[in-house]
Amino acid sequence: MYWKRKLLLVVMGFVALVMAPLPVFAQDLGLCGSLNNSFGPFDYRYKSSVRTELGDAHKMVEGAHFTADVEQLIRGKSMALPGGDIDYTLRAFPNHHRALLSMSRLALRAKSDQPPDMRYTATCWFERAMRFAPDDGMVRMLYGQYLLKVGKQLEAIEHLEAAEKLTEGSANLHYNLGLAFIEVKRYDDARRHARKAYALGFPLAGLRERLKRLGQWKD
Repeated sequence: MYWKRKLLLVVMGFVALVMAPLPVFAQDLGLCGSLNNSFGPFDYRYKSSVRTELGDAHKMVEGAHFTADVEQLIRGKSMALPGGDIDYTLRAFPNHHRALLSMSRLALRAKSDQPPDMRYTATCWFERAMRFAPDDGMVRMLYGQYLLKVGKQLEAIEHLEAAEKLTEGSANLHYNLGLAFIEVKRYDDARRHARKAYALGFPLAGLRERLKRLGQWKD
């Protein structure tokens, strides 16, 4: 009887763990909404270990919503256009790096901060991701890249430098910082980040060539 009672306690503890409520985030009544969600929110960085009573949350969300066609903005999975499926993905995984990139590409394609068929602006999706995972350097870098492409160089630098503090040895990050510093004519900083990017093996010569044309590069 002892082992039966012990087994029952173990099973009850496991059920309690599986069925435990998800963390509740403070309600945000602003335009960017609350992070509370019927499924999630989950941290994309730990996607391989996210399990629910229904199964692997990451595989479920990507299988039903963030397919290759959605990621490439070709078509939707659960609806005709990709915006709604990206919307669902980012509510379940607010810092889903690939979905944030697709979302920003959708906004850039539409030439609007409001991506088509999504409830929040691109700015809001990044704000939500940073609120959910303030230590995720990739989110900051992706936001900096987006800001750079929409002409907000000073804001881009702010987020890219924040990403630098959270991310070690990213050639892509240094490359984007170099581009941003060129735009604000801080050529010493642009050259410094360019050299770091190329030392880390960044393959594209565009940043170096721009500095050469400006007379700001010496081999």
